[in-house]
Amino acid sequence: MTSLAARVAREFGSPALVVDLDVVERNVARLQAACDGVGVANRPHVKTHKSPVLARIQVDAGAKGITCQKLGEAEVMAQAGIDDILISYNILGTDKVGRLGRLLAGTRVSVCADNATVVAGLPEAGAIAGRPLGVLVECDTGRERAGVTTPEEAVALARDIAGREGLSFEGLLLYAPEDRIAQTQAFLDEILAGLRAYGLVPRIVSTGGTPNLRNLGRIRGATEHRSGTSIFNDRMMMACGAAALEDCALHVVATVVSRAAPDRGILDSGSKTLTSDTGGGLDGFGLIREYPQARIARFAEEHGFLDLSSSPEKPAVGEVVRVVPNHVCVTVNMHDCYVAVRGEEIVGEIPVAARGRLA
Repeated sequence: MTSLAARVAREFGSPALVVDLDVVERNVARLQAACDGVGVANRPHVKTHKSPVLARIQVDAGAKGITCQKLGEAEVMAQAGIDDILISYNILGTDKVGRLGRLLAGTRVSVCADNATVVAGLPEAGAIAGRPLGVLVECDTGRERAGVTTPEEAVALARDIAGREGLSFEGLLLYAPEDRIAQTQAFLDEILAGLRAYGLVPRIVSTGGTPNLRNLGRIRGATEHRSGTSIFNDRMMMACGAAALEDCALHVVATVVSRAAPDRGILDSGSKTLTSDTGGGLDGFGLIREYPQARIARFAEEHGFLDLSSSPEKPAVGEVVRVVPNHVCVTVNMHDCYVAVRGEEIVGEIPVAARGRLA
């Protein structure tokens, strides 16, 4: 029997982005059950899949809403009828604030901010929409990305938001390092005490991260969780113990196009297909399901250089393989559509509708 991967390559070309909807639905159900089990709302992050079709699967399974990383993603989701959207990113500039206001006019949307400059620009969005814009204060409890770095800053920014016409203070956004839950709890407790002194009560305390699902329910006061990669999983999630191979719903169908020497070869999938993201120091640039001891050792734009020296079996020229990416979020953004499958059946295509929406 011709393999499913070979049929995908024949019907859709190679390389192709393939998603197994049976595994997707299993992953979605597992996440929803985990959130329900600890009384935390599920607000999945769609920056991973960038698809209203997949977002609808998550919402229909019980998600309270979705998270978007950029305004452009939120616009795509809203156009498809997805409501209750959190944009977990600082929004700056007249054009973006105008777009945000137009989005808010027809969709429940909130944003986050970690500085007074961002907050000062946001009331215009509320004025355009004719209703207040909800704003969360983003807090850094050790990951050293965006976010205020002290509880005092968080309280001051919350007061700034609450005092501005056109805005409402909605709560706090956290992305705790997996090993700093106690420190994050202390940070949060101090903020909550400070807010109470000014009569402010956060409606939302949002935590995040697929690796942090192991900590779900451990932060007292959290009301919801943002998990993105869990819908697909990837080598990074396998490496940190958040997923097993059978939980990986997405792979890239690739073809071996050269075997110029016994221990090396070339895939038709390079940095423009699988990305050059090492996934935090993983060995190689993807896991070949059929040849797990083979390494995708390096990339050119359209070439994946195979090191087959440790693989007892070696693929032939023309053989079609399945590659689990290191970092699925980046890989998805490089493709126009998914080939959707269930078991051994191809069931159609799903557009990556928010691909490239980086603004």
